[in-house]
Amino acid sequence: MVVDLRSDTVTKPTAAMRHAMAHAEVGDDVFGDDPTVNALEAKAAELAGKEAALFVTSGTMANQIAIRLHTQPGDEILMEAKAHPYNYEAGAAAAISGVQTRLIVTEDGLLTAEHVRSAIRPENVHFAPATLLCVEDTTNRGGGGVYPKARLAALTATAAELGLKTHLDGARVFNAVVASGIALHRRLEGFDTACFCLSKGLGAPVGSLLVGSAADMARARRIRKMMGGGMRQAGILAAAGLYALEHHVHRLADDHRRARMLAEGIEGHGFTVRAPETNIVYVSLPNAAAAQEALAEHGVRCIAVAADSLRLVTHLDVDDGGIARTIDAFGALAR
Repeated sequence: MVVDLRSDTVTKPTAAMRHAMAHAEVGDDVFGDDPTVNALEAKAAELAGKEAALFVTSGTMANQIAIRLHTQPGDEILMEAKAHPYNYEAGAAAAISGVQTRLIVTEDGLLTAEHVRSAIRPENVHFAPATLLCVEDTTNRGGGGVYPKARLAALTATAAELGLKTHLDGARVFNAVVASGIALHRRLEGFDTACFCLSKGLGAPVGSLLVGSAADMARARRIRKMMGGGMRQAGILAAAGLYALEHHVHRLADDHRRARMLAEGIEGHGFTVRAPETNIVYVSLPNAAAAQEALAEHGVRCIAVAADSLRLVTHLDVDDGGIARTIDAFGALAR
C-alpha cells in the first residue's frame, strides 16, 4: 500500500462527503442562485469575521484576485521570499496585475513589523509604490510555521500605518487555528482580505474561499469572472466544502500529532528533521532526488523541494500505520 505524503491536496473525499455532494441543492452560481454555494460563502464569512466571502476554484485564484483587487499596474507588493504567490503561482501577479514583488528574506518564513518597515522605500518617481502586504499562515516552505497572534496584529497595524492593504494567504490557516487554539476570526483581524483552501488539510476535492468586506467581495466577484472563474452548478463542490468546515477542522490535530511522530521517527534513523508545528515535515539529506526515488520504491511518496530537502505532509488519508511504514522506509534508506 502506497503512503502518499506529497501534499495534503491528495486526499480523497470521504464517503460522507460524497454523500453530501450527491445530495446538494444546486443553482447557477454566476446568477447568484446556487443555495449551497451561498450557504458556504455565508459560513466562511461568519467563521472569518468578515462581511462576505467568495467561492473560487483554488488558492492561487484567491490570492491573485486579492492582488488584483488591492493594486494597480506598476505597484509593488511585499511578501516573504518563500511565499506561495511568488514561488508557485506561475508569475500570475506580474501577468495579471502588472505588479512587481519585493521579497523579504527570513530564516523561518515569518515576517515581522520591522521587516516590513525596512522594505518600504521612500516616495520617489523612480520607485514603484508599495501598496500591498501579503502574509502566509501557515508557512509552506517555512515548515508549516504558525504566526503568533501578536505578530499578526503588529503586521496589520504597521501596514495600516504605512498605507498598505493586507492580504493573508491562509491556504492552511485552519492548521494555524488548531495548533494555536485561536479562532479564525481572531487570526484574521486587521486583514483586508484573506483566503483559505478547502482542498488541502480539510479534504475537499476542489475550492478555496476569499473573504473580506462586502464591497471588496463584490469587486472580487467581477475579477473572478474576468479570470474565467465563474462556475455554474457549483453547489456540488460547495457541499464538500461545507462538510469539510463542519467535520474536518478539529481532526487536523491528528495530522499534527502524526507529523510529530513522523519527525521523531525519521530523526531516530539519523536524519536531520525540522521539528513540525503543524502537518509539514522537512528532512535534510545529501541527495533529496535520489532519496525520493528510493522511498518511492518502498511505497512512500514525497517531494524533493530542494537538492538537500524532502517535504512530507500528513493528512486525513494517512493513518498511524502509514506513519509507521514511512518511518521504516527511512530506516531502510539509512542502512
